[in-house]
Amino acid sequence: MSKNRIEILKQLLFQIEKNIPNRALKNEIISKSDIGWQLDHTLKVFNAVSDWTINSNPKEYERKFNMLRALLFPLCYIPRGKAKAPKQVLPPKTILEDDILKALKQAYKYLDTIKTLPKTSYFEHHVFGKLNKQQTLRFLEIHTYHHLKIINDILKRTSS
Repeated sequence: MSKNRIEILKQLLFQIEKNIPNRALKNEIISKSDIGWQLDHTLKVFNAVSDWTINSNPKEYERKFNMLRALLFPLCYIPRGKAKAPKQVLPPKTILEDDILKALKQAYKYLDTIKTLPKTSYFEHHVFGKLNKQQTLRFLEIHTYHHLKIINDILKRTSS
């Protein structure tokens, strides 16, 4: 199952890469942030979560039920405008293409490493609690998809 999630995440990262040329586009009706912000933030989250998971101690993982996770993960859904990004994953004022490309390259490397981790490697999310490897990959999928949907909506509104 985790091999399938890895492939899905690689496809989502490829979609991020395809949108780098659109990074300056913006539509205030959809988001206060431009596409570059969406790309940079998504990759910052992706890499921070991956780094945490890689450095976690699998022996410290303990399974606990989480109602929000149980509701939102199967739906592959994060409500828009309900959460505020933590400071450490906020993009800088000026987002450079090179920085996005470096973060993207790092994200692909992290995926290769995560693939080899034990099942109880984990990431601790402030709302969803401790996520084992499979749940962490699902979170990355949901979060990345969420921001790609925003990007696609910006592109639709900008072109029409």
